[in-house]
Amino acid sequence: MEGHPERVRDQRIARVVPLQPPTEILADLPLTRQQEETVLRSRSDIVEILRREDDRLLVVVGPCSVHDVEAAVEYARRLAALADTLRDDLCVAMRVYFEKPRTTTGWKGMINDPHLDGTGDVNAGLHTARGLLLEVLALGLATASEFLDPITPQYISDAVTWAAVGARTTESQIHRNLASGLSMPVGFKNGTAGNVGIAVDAVRAAASPHAFTGVTLNGSPAILHTRGNEDAHVILRGGRQAPNYDAAAVKGTLQALRTAALPERIVVDASHDNSGKDPARQVEVVSDLAEQIGAGNPAIVGVMLESFIAAGRQDLVPGEPLVFGQSITDACMSWETTTLVLDQLAGAVRARRAARAA
Repeated sequence: MEGHPERVRDQRIARVVPLQPPTEILADLPLTRQQEETVLRSRSDIVEILRREDDRLLVVVGPCSVHDVEAAVEYARRLAALADTLRDDLCVAMRVYFEKPRTTTGWKGMINDPHLDGTGDVNAGLHTARGLLLEVLALGLATASEFLDPITPQYISDAVTWAAVGARTTESQIHRNLASGLSMPVGFKNGTAGNVGIAVDAVRAAASPHAFTGVTLNGSPAILHTRGNEDAHVILRGGRQAPNYDAAAVKGTLQALRTAALPERIVVDASHDNSGKDPARQVEVVSDLAEQIGAGNPAIVGVMLESFIAAGRQDLVPGEPLVFGQSITDACMSWETTTLVLDQLAGAVRARRAARAA
């Protein structure tokens, strides 16, 4: 006599909505040849910076999480023009983050909640996210994103030039497996408590081949075998309100990488616990980093910044209008401050060149 599966499964599932397969969304929003070339060129540039074959600095800059396509495109237009001006010293990638990891609850990002109303219209969110990436690439600007859900990359990864794994997921084997198969360089942040060893272990794990379960572009379950990602690297973001961007912390991280026989390269996140989530303090962090870079430190290969059109942040209140170009998650620097900070970093790169030449 057969049992009744409905008695023992899906007891806490309220409803099931079919997920569009990646092929359908990719067919609706394909990469053009020009966008494809931007992705390939940008990935190549970033890889050369990571391997110190290019002495420029990678700068990943943009809003904490994108919630408004119109504001994001306006920011991208401004950033593309500035990036072109500073291209001799900086390789600029726009931070286009769609998935917001949460310690408890809150808005989970454009892919999970594109309408900002808790309806969870993921299919619409995937369309919106991919469409925005294509608009940014059409401006000739590199794109950077964080991968939180292991299925999401099948929908958007071909339009991403640099990726991050966040502090809450760096220790996750699923994300280390995922990074080992991604086609772009991937940065691993140190843990929320500040443990850099977690990120070092993640870099080493991601560099190795793995086999894990996933989905194909058709949406079918599959076993994915990876070659490993030799362009994985550590991101310092501070921890538990304690920063780790100073010279001593950088030196300690380089020693940990050396001990693990890994390339000595670091990207520093000037926000999060390195700034105490105070956007004004990102300027202080950049000043310290600019001093280290200008003194000739070649191991600091990148800097991350949280920036938007308007400074600060705002709460998402149902029925109330939002300030255009202001974050609804972590507070960001204003556009005006961003231009000053990027100029300072470009100057630090020029000073590093002069120091090394001398």
